Amino acid sequence: MLNLGESVEDQASSWAALLNERCHCSAVSAPLLADAFADRGISATEQSLLLGDRPHLFSDTMVFVSPEQVASIGATIGAIERLAALPAWQSDVLALAPDIAAHRAPTRSVFMGYDFHLAEDQPQLIEVNTNAGGAFLSALLTRSQLACCREVEPLMRTPTDLTGLEDRWIGMFRAEWQLARGNAPLRHIAIVDEAPSSQFLYPEFLLFKTLFERHGIRASIVAPEDLTWHEGRLVCAGMPVDLVYNRLTDFYLESLPCAALRAAYLADAVVLTPSPRAHALLADKRHLVRFSDDTLLTQLGLDPAGRTQLRRTVPYTHVVRDAVPEALWSARKDYFFKPATGFGSRAAYRGDKLTRRVWGDILAGDYVAQRIAPPAIRHTKAGADTKPLKFDVRAYTYGGHIQLMVARLYDGQTTNFRTPGGGFAPVFVTPDAALVTNVRFDAATRGATAALGLAREAI
Repeated sequence: MLNLGESVEDQASSWAALLNERCHCSAVSAPLLADAFADRGISATEQSLLLGDRPHLFSDTMVFVSPEQVASIGATIGAIERLAALPAWQSDVLALAPDIAAHRAPTRSVFMGYDFHLAEDQPQLIEVNTNAGGAFLSALLTRSQLACCREVEPLMRTPTDLTGLEDRWIGMFRAEWQLARGNAPLRHIAIVDEAPSSQFLYPEFLLFKTLFERHGIRASIVAPEDLTWHEGRLVCAGMPVDLVYNRLTDFYLESLPCAALRAAYLADAVVLTPSPRAHALLADKRHLVRFSDDTLLTQLGLDPAGRTQLRRTVPYTHVVRDAVPEALWSARKDYFFKPATGFGSRAAYRGDKLTRRVWGDILAGDYVAQRIAPPAIRHTKAGADTKPLKFDVRAYTYGGHIQLMVARLYDGQTTNFRTPGGGFAPVFVTPDAALVTNVRFDAATRGATAALGLAREAI
């Protein structure tokens, strides 16, 4: 039951923040989620094996965001995508990237991921990712929600329309293919990752395989070493591969197991999405330094609206090597340290948790220091008590357009999928904050009903 407390006066926080604090909902319907997997070819036995090994993949609650936050996230993504399309930006960043990034790929890259913290007045961009995982799983989770009480039901609006989402994903992969191959038939997609069956998001690989096959496209889940470069074709188990859905974190295909894929990509013998070029243009952590440098953005030609948006939503970031070490050590509590070429929060550290030994590794490595933007908090039910969990919000995009938004709940320094009560959580958008500003909540139930009456008028 929604509990907004005895009295809330002169609300300074948003409606979304209030719900994240005081609505302790557990809304995932296990039967609906099981049916969603079964409808997509994952049997009950497979579900038990896959999800049993991943007990903290899904949270059992939801996260609320405001319309203003959704709009700001969209504006930040738009500014970055416009920036990445500028010739001056491309010349600047590709000069520092490995040679393979200079290879021109006509694709746009599927499942770009933009991650934000929401505790500030404006959403704060934490990082940009190519091959961002979790979209399919999050879509099924979002569709498996039930309102825990009558008062919450009108608030269960997703930031984007999920109707026909899987058809749009198929259209996205076909669009990638057509950008490179025109009207040639797309026959075989390989989903490629290192040791795929041992990956935490392996259930998602299975979902995509069944999705592709339902649309008449052969699909394989393989490691890069399962691919061979033979007579000008990329081959898997004797079958030519047309398109690779790239889930590798070897972003520039530098390891020996990626040799065949690298050769095929450079020979334009396979369509690879996301591509090394996309990673170099958008996802290198050193771009956070550039995104927060207004003078540089002006020189590169980003429009004034884009520069203003990035000033508001990108925490100040700088290269560790460019700083005075002792001065940065003294200010370390204000920063989060990230490897420039890292992924998935690996080897990333909050400054207040650093030891001198780790600090030595950071100084010797290739790190950026980003001013800490605290994550928002979601209060969840833990027995008779409530438990505060941190969360970030990820926007999955294609061509700069948001397809889906999801939250990731966690405890600790970074998202980890090891927190009881944590994991992926659906995101719902509240009514416009102006409709509920300065509303007095006299008692829990009556106040909730009154406020949500305003919400219903907005929907």
